[in-house]
Amino acid sequence: MAGLSFHLLLPVLYLFLLSPQVNPEPLQRGNLSSPTSFLLLGFSTAYKAQVPLCMGFSLIYLVTVLGNLLVMTLVWLDAYLQSPMYYFLGHLSFLDICYSSVTLPKILRDSFSPQKTISLGGCITQIYFFLCFGGSECVLLAAMAYDRYVAICHPLHYTALMSKKICRCLVAASWLSGSFSSLIQALLTAHLHFCESNVINHLFCEIPFLLEVSCSPNTLLNKAVSYALTVTIAVGSFLITLSSYVHILQAVLQKGAGRQKAFATCTSHLIVVSLFFGTGAVTYLIPRSSSSKEMNKILALLYAIVTPMLNPIIYSLRNNEFQGAIRKALCRGITELPQGHSR
Repeated sequence: MAGLSFHLLLPVLYLFLLSPQVNPEPLQRGNLSSPTSFLLLGFSTAYKAQVPLCMGFSLIYLVTVLGNLLVMTLVWLDAYLQSPMYYFLGHLSFLDICYSSVTLPKILRDSFSPQKTISLGGCITQIYFFLCFGGSECVLLAAMAYDRYVAICHPLHYTALMSKKICRCLVAASWLSGSFSSLIQALLTAHLHFCESNVINHLFCEIPFLLEVSCSPNTLLNKAVSYALTVTIAVGSFLITLSSYVHILQAVLQKGAGRQKAFATCTSHLIVVSLFFGTGAVTYLIPRSSSSKEMNKILALLYAIVTPMLNPIIYSLRNNEFQGAIRKALCRGITELPQGHSR
């Protein structure tokens, strides 16, 4: 997992942290040549407004990375966290770090920059990785909901239905579906023409907002493919997740034991899942109007930035077994501390 994370994050960090920014070139109306860069407007151009935004985004990114790294470390090291549920949680945490790293470092870099620009190649690459990690997370969340459904509704068959081989296949399916759909959309985006404007009124590059500034004669194919893949992956995954939790709640109501705890857990999970799927669906499936530009940015914050921060808290850190693993790790560190000083 460590080697995979390094290779996947390397192009993201290069494009959005190390690559130099290019000033956007003014485009003449009717010029069919694509621009070399785009201007991202973000939330505000006022310097005083950028300071609290930058501090808030920095705090969110720090909490996201540290929280998900903690989950990954505990799942990797603790022998009691080797069940399928925690196997999925470890991969979810890894995806959340990748997902937030595609957009937040670039947003933070632009906070105090007079020209919030991104190159055309960087924009398409950002779209690819954003859709790849986002699509993979959709399918993984559905797999996690199915795992809970099997554990609660079919406990006697849990070992057979959620074997190590099946878990690996589900994780591989999430990665392949995200990579395949994002590759198709990124390739289609690369063939767009931009001639009237290179200004994107958004926080980062996303296909719906890139299509708004495109002057290609026919963007219907891009819109149709984006719509179809969003319905297939995001809406399909959400329906599987929702159906799993409905069956879980029915089983809890019938059995009656542990009702309040199960309801609280399912409710917390459904809130985060609905936040992730619902806000993303609004952006990619519902037509936008000129009066909803700021609302689109707020929605993007929810599914691209806030949800990766909430996932480790809702899915993991509120879990009793995770809390026990954290206490054991802290006690082990305190016990070994004097030995370290004695050396």
